[in-house]
Amino acid sequence: MIIALTILHVLVSLFLIAVVLLQSGKGAEMGASFGSGGSQSVFGAGGGTSFLSKLTTSAAIIFMLTSLTLAYVSGQPSSSSIMSGKGKSAPVSAPAPQKADSVPAPAAPAVPAVPAQK
Repeated sequence: MIIALTILHVLVSLFLIAVVLLQSGKGAEMGASFGSGGSQSVFGAGGGTSFLSKLTTSAAIIFMLTSLTLAYVSGQPSSSSIMSGKGKSAPVSAPAPQKADSVPAPAAPAVPAVPAQK
């Protein structure tokens, strides 16, 4: 499911980029800056909502929903692990201590006392 959601997210993001780049800006026409409105005067100075604007809005909503869903899913603890198939192994035991008679302990080197300087 995560792979399908990620693929959908990437496709919607590419579609959103394409739709935004296809649209013309608000100031694309010189007459629009002076309030003439052109052929869209029926809908007011701002003009009506075009088909590309509706596509942009719907793609942005889908993009946000997939973003939130992917963020939520990635925050959930994983139900599987790479170690889930392994059985518990026996604990490793410490080596047996050796007898004190068999191996003498190393002698500490004698450190001569340093007289205090005045």
